[in-house]
Amino acid sequence: MKFLFLTLFITVFGFMNYYTYKRFLSKLELFSRYRNLIKYSFLSFYFFVALSISSRYYDIFNQTILYFFSYFIGILFILFVVALAYDLTHTTISKTPFYRQRREFLKITFDVTFLILSFSYILKGIANGLKEPILNKIFIKIKNLKKRDYKIIQLTDVHIGNTIRRDFVEKMVQRTNAQNPDLIVITGDLVDNHIGKILDDVEPLKNLKAKNGVYYVLGNHEYFYTPLATIAHLKTLNIKVLLNQNVVIDDSFNLVGINDNIGKRRGILQPDFKLAFSGIDETLPTIVLAHRPKMVLQMDNYKPDLVISGHTHGGQIFPFGILVLLEQRYLSGLYNHNKHTQIFVSKGTGFWGPPIRILADSEISEIHLMGSS
Repeated sequence: MKFLFLTLFITVFGFMNYYTYKRFLSKLELFSRYRNLIKYSFLSFYFFVALSISSRYYDIFNQTILYFFSYFIGILFILFVVALAYDLTHTTISKTPFYRQRREFLKITFDVTFLILSFSYILKGIANGLKEPILNKIFIKIKNLKKRDYKIIQLTDVHIGNTIRRDFVEKMVQRTNAQNPDLIVITGDLVDNHIGKILDDVEPLKNLKAKNGVYYVLGNHEYFYTPLATIAHLKTLNIKVLLNQNVVIDDSFNLVGINDNIGKRRGILQPDFKLAFSGIDETLPTIVLAHRPKMVLQMDNYKPDLVISGHTHGGQIFPFGILVLLEQRYLSGLYNHNKHTQIFVSKGTGFWGPPIRILADSEISEIHLMGSS
């Protein structure tokens, strides 16, 4: 599975790299005399991407080098997006019946414009990636909830492992505790490495504090490594793991946790909706923790009041979110799934791959459940 993913990832980026050079960079008249330098530099960037993604599974480099290389995943994606826009614009101009001199002037103007766009796009993404997660406050009405304001902090998609380490986790824990939550929920992709290699990085999680505890469900990335060992260790950090299970929280609502859908393909820790909802108190509202937003489509028969998810990262780097939206149905924020169920999707607290975000800030979600009749 790892080899297949690596092969597919590197192949796709190879195509993107080739397209970006042939349809964008090689056509910039301003740099025509440096074309070979640009070509070989771009090949080096692609090599960095291949090394970065491979190091996530085979420990080729240390954290500092991996962190540096990971930037090129985002940079190449951004340049590919700009190349698509440039190609469309350049093709249109080349077919416009202007005089030669006017067409040359427009070509230079567009070249400069797209170069500025590229640099701005990349620098903005890097700046956003270096920022601390924002505190995103959401107010959600829940029918028949006894509490008038119940505060939940959601952490999700932290991806502790290769580029996110202990210092990030310590700050995240401090900021979470400072909100004095009633409940903390972690909706998957908390770790992104073998748990035995990141024991020191996850250790601050034991300091998470909420009146009604800390609950966690699996994301897809936990399955890539040692999910059973991860679960066992998280339990030693005072984190309660819900594996297709439900509990009553503060005599106010059912909290249901469902294993991620990837368990079906992996043949371990598979999702079981019937088991997860069995025995719930039907007189109370029901809140569900499920890593992927599209899992809400499998819950219509159970009519939960709210589903809390992550997984999408809000797209992380615009416009990648368009593809995520097509695959997951919900991208970020609060939605009415149907007349019974709302779903909230977080943009994620950390990041995967490059520490770059565009139009999708990382967040710690402060969810206020508001009782309504």
